[in-house]
Amino acid sequence: MANGLKNVLTTLWIGGMWIIGMVVAPALFTSLDKAVAGMVAGKLFYVIGWIGIVAGVFLAIWQIWFNGLSAFKSLRLWLILSMLLCTLINQFAIFPLIAELKPVVSNAAEGMFGGGLAQWHTISSLIYLMQSIFGLVYIWSSEH
Repeated sequence: MANGLKNVLTTLWIGGMWIIGMVVAPALFTSLDKAVAGMVAGKLFYVIGWIGIVAGVFLAIWQIWFNGLSAFKSLRLWLILSMLLCTLINQFAIFPLIAELKPVVSNAAEGMFGGGLAQWHTISSLIYLMQSIFGLVYIWSSEH
């Protein structure tokens, strides 16, 4: 049962990250008003973040439980921990910062003051991309 749960959580987390980040979010921004698309995308990234926290903790425990301390020599554990760290940084550091900046930054102010909001979106996107690549490597290195 634990192996099945591991597979489901891996699919939800990594598959969800790729679908939301590479398919859904770009589709939202091409078909909706920028503000509405940003609000919907933000909610989706927030939800996949929580899925990532639950899945990442479970997958890390699973790796250690089934492989013992030798799990720390495994690329797969370090990929999970790296993905989890990316999720935690975005979820608890960058997303709250973006939410705090959004109401006070208008499009005009963004250009005048160096685009703090745009800068944090870029940082968050790069972290998400890195996390997605870690997930791809995790899937690619899947044990048989």
